[in-house]
Amino acid sequence: MGSVDQLGAYFGFDEHDTDFKTELIAGMTTFLAMSYIIVVNPSILMTAIMGFNEEGQMNAETTINGAVYSANEVFQMLAISTILASVVAMLVMAFYAKRPFGLAPGMGLNAFFTFTVVIGLGVPWQTALAAVFVEGIIFIFLTAVGARKYIINLFPQPVKFSVGAGIGVFLLFIGLQEMQLVASDPATMVTLGSIAQNPAAVLAVAGLFLTFVLWARGVKGAIIVGIFSTAVTGWALLYAGVASASALAPPTLLTESGSVSFESVTSPHYDITPLIGAFIEGLSDIEPLTFALVVFTFFFVDFFDTAGTLIGVSQFGGFLDEDGELPEIEKPLMADAIGTTVGAMIGTSTVTTYIESSAGVEEGGSTGFTALVVAVLFVISLVAVPLVAAIPAYASYIALVAVGIMMLRGVLDIDWQDPAWAISAGLTITIMPLTYSISNGLAAGIISFPLIKSAMGEYEDVPLGQWILAIVLVGYFYVSTSGMLG
Repeated sequence: MGSVDQLGAYFGFDEHDTDFKTELIAGMTTFLAMSYIIVVNPSILMTAIMGFNEEGQMNAETTINGAVYSANEVFQMLAISTILASVVAMLVMAFYAKRPFGLAPGMGLNAFFTFTVVIGLGVPWQTALAAVFVEGIIFIFLTAVGARKYIINLFPQPVKFSVGAGIGVFLLFIGLQEMQLVASDPATMVTLGSIAQNPAAVLAVAGLFLTFVLWARGVKGAIIVGIFSTAVTGWALLYAGVASASALAPPTLLTESGSVSFESVTSPHYDITPLIGAFIEGLSDIEPLTFALVVFTFFFVDFFDTAGTLIGVSQFGGFLDEDGELPEIEKPLMADAIGTTVGAMIGTSTVTTYIESSAGVEEGGSTGFTALVVAVLFVISLVAVPLVAAIPAYASYIALVAVGIMMLRGVLDIDWQDPAWAISAGLTITIMPLTYSISNGLAAGIISFPLIKSAMGEYEDVPLGQWILAIVLVGYFYVSTSGMLG
């Protein structure tokens, strides 16, 4: 038996009606869709570590354990930590859960870590890492005893069947913003971007329609082709002098003079020992109430973001059973729990399952081999970060827009004639993009379902656990909107 056949037998290619090529393309697609985190996560977290000077600018140097490090060195250390934490989580996903989901430090959670906890509350970054570590340990325990699975199975059916479409709209909204097709507006919040005046937006539109045409014609790897074609075209136009570097090059590769520089990623700083174990120092001096609130918020957002992503992408991929549940969901949940714990130990924020995994699922990924491919590509990126960093946002986010539209098919599974279903599902779908949070959308749907069911005189159909979950979520909304977290 050849190596490919052995892989197929181990991961169950025949059982899932897939093959090596399909899984390989799916893994590459997911990697391309989420690889931006290798650059974006350290860009956000380094602000927490570097701090600011009196003029409000980020410090050029910082001291860790008595040694002085430059911003460039801290960026590189965080990039390595981001990659390693992601790889650990995805190896658990590949070999233990055997699901095609990618994991990495979560967007939103890293911003909360930096801007709310460290900068807003003045909590040392080491203490913030300690909070993430505690959250990860709690998750491992709750997953091991089946508590996370139990809570997720309490989600009302309309929430389970609408979360995929909600994530689709959310992905679509994020992608359109990053491709600069949608822009902020002081009067209407959002508006159509100045596409005709923006070379990146024009390229994004062209790349997106190329992707749609290839997808419509049934071309495998349509999203990869769209991303690479757009990125290569952008760099070609840049070097041909048709557009400036500031218009087409990724911001992370631009110097203050507006030229392109690969300095921050061509010479990786592989020594991450200053970050390893920093959470232990953070545990030594904590303010109990603030620490508890921070752990609770990390816990809540990660729990429901992960739950929403797993259910939404699983619905999209046809992995859910007739009750809207993902069989053996505790296994992929353990992957993010272990990833979060390891990530905190080596210096990065909460690891979670990525909604960009739906890009790979759309390409046919259905086994753990897809996750393994993503993990391997993350390892390779340790020495090929320049290639990853050279893919501009207007190219990589094509995946989000394309997949977001594809995921809208999930609305067909919702009984829109039933008020409880319509209201709960409608809130789940709309609150996600409008508040920029998967967890907020889930919470809105979970809270509304028992209320509407009771109003319809069908309160007996609502389990006690759903009421308790709804009350807890109301408490979360109070804490998160009352200013208690700064």
